[in-house]
Amino acid sequence: MRILGLDPGTGIFGFGVIDFWPGKTPKMVTAGVIKTPPHTPLAERLEEIYDGITLIIDETKPDEAVIEKLFFAGNITTGIAVSHARGVALLALKQKKVPIYEYTPLQIKQTLTSYGRATKKQIQEMVRIHLAMKAPPKPDDAADALAAAITHSLLRGRVSQEKLKT
Repeated sequence: MRILGLDPGTGIFGFGVIDFWPGKTPKMVTAGVIKTPPHTPLAERLEEIYDGITLIIDETKPDEAVIEKLFFAGNITTGIAVSHARGVALLALKQKKVPIYEYTPLQIKQTLTSYGRATKKQIQEMVRIHLAMKAPPKPDDAADALAAAITHSLLRGRVSQEKLKT
């Protein structure tokens, strides 16, 4: 099974793809970020994100996708822009008929580290361990996307109620 993990952002949108077989160590297929230039109109940034995600889907052919639920306690303007980026990702997945699941940052941190307030560095290290990598994945956004995919592989079957009703 191939799982695409997504970590939404307007300036930097993380993605990670893993292959997962029950009882075996998952393997990273690819990971990275889609970067959009600052001070570019939002519509252009969203188009770049949409095109990038569509290309990733076409190239990797995921069986399922997981996207991080939004959580923000600070700047609402940033939160709204990120929600737009999340929306175009959901649209791309839906158009490509990829089943979509969501997890909160807390669920991802607790699943990987057993601690809901894990740091970025702790998440990167647990991703490295789960994927049997020599070094932690970078940048943070790609590690977070891989963490979402790993979380789904670990919780798969127990979260059918989390599937987006589309």
